[in-house]
Amino acid sequence: MISVARTVRLGLTAGAAAVLVTGLTTSAEAASGRIRYFNSAGEFVITNPPDGVCLTLRGPAQEVSNETNKTVHVFFTASCTNLVSVLDPGEAVSHIGGPRSVRVVP
Repeated sequence: MISVARTVRLGLTAGAAAVLVTGLTTSAEAASGRIRYFNSAGEFVITNPPDGVCLTLRGPAQEVSNETNKTVHVFFTASCTNLVSVLDPGEAVSHIGGPRSVRVVP
């Protein structure tokens, strides 16, 4: 016969395992698709960019294309300050001087 203490411990262990499994299966949100940008060095692609994270571009972009399912903010600085464009899904924009970072709007 199983004691009450052992039953409680088994229940707690099973509950903790369920919480860990659930916590590990939920990942950070990410946009589906890609952000493409071009500069003098060529074309660059960011695939499935995470939501709300400042992503620094490899040099100033001459054109940024939002091929994701979410809105993308385009910034002039590398630290996601000085907003220059808001791109809805499927939109692209060209810039003189070139933006240096992007962020997917959660």
